[in-house]
Amino acid sequence: MKKSWKKLGVTAIGLLAVATLAACGGTKEKTKTDGGDKKADAKTDKLVIYSPNSEGLINATIPAFEEKYGIKVELIQAGTGELFKKLESEASSPVADVIFGGSYSLYDANADLFEKYTSSENDKLIKDYQNKNGYSTSYTLDGSVIVVNPDLTKGIEIKSYKDLLNPELKGKIATADPANSSSAFSQLTNMLIDKGGYDNEKAWSYVSKLFKNIDGKISSSSSNVYKTVADGEMAVGLSYEDPVVKLINDGANVKIVYPSEGTVFLPAGAAVIKNAKNMANAKKFIDFITSKEIQNVLATTTTNRPVRDDVETSKNMPPLSEIKSVTEDYDYVNKHKDEIVAKYNEVFVDSQSK
Repeated sequence: MKKSWKKLGVTAIGLLAVATLAACGGTKEKTKTDGGDKKADAKTDKLVIYSPNSEGLINATIPAFEEKYGIKVELIQAGTGELFKKLESEASSPVADVIFGGSYSLYDANADLFEKYTSSENDKLIKDYQNKNGYSTSYTLDGSVIVVNPDLTKGIEIKSYKDLLNPELKGKIATADPANSSSAFSQLTNMLIDKGGYDNEKAWSYVSKLFKNIDGKISSSSSNVYKTVADGEMAVGLSYEDPVVKLINDGANVKIVYPSEGTVFLPAGAAVIKNAKNMANAKKFIDFITSKEIQNVLATTTTNRPVRDDVETSKNMPPLSEIKSVTEDYDYVNKHKDEIVAKYNEVFVDSQSK
């Protein structure tokens, strides 16, 4: 099958995904139709996907989808913000059929770009991450974690956010800027929830104390956070689960800590584009990425946490049931993000002046 993918080559992970699905009884199927919807009734063998996802996640899903349904995927990869702007500019004549990736907040803010569709697997997903708005489907989760270099933290207990206030860690904590990094912003809201709430003064007092201990050491990017800890430049870092688990799987000298106060797991989203030219195939893809078969592939061959609890998780990734988790108030954060960032900037400046 000739590929029309941009910036992508099929890897062993993709082949493993195909083999796994074949073993589960996956075979090529003809496109089914949704009665009454002319766009859905139109049988095509094509699907255009926009995605900011990594090649590992792409190769664990798209080759298997093509193999199972005999549908040719044209994949356009770029940054999340760039792709959402592209969708907006093309709204009157959409090019993409599916957007595959991006945070819940982006989907919430751009609801008018998407077709109402709920996956046939929706009721099998973990309840907190089921499609409740009618258009945005979760397929993986990522949590805010603390990455620790054990050689640089001997004798220092690190099990919680509270432990990061230890004076011995001053200037040795890596973090990106919550005002510019989505993962750092997620860490900020996670802390605020754990310490009393988004607008709780005691919670913001904790943030102030933490950034005094961080001592102005703000990393240029989220990837730099876990890299500097793995390289022994920093003792601990405020990171996210996916890359830290990958580091551990690859043999890096780091440990992962899920804050004892509670970890927020945020979903990555996918959606069908409004008036998509290949509507039926787009809906098939949404069903496919939430199916038990592909969720199991993601769970066991990548470091992406599945959104179903009836599949296994990969090596060095404990089941969600073993982690104390807390839930983000998506609506509040979406409506008040600018206020939270402004408050953070105020607290950060104040923390560096004392």
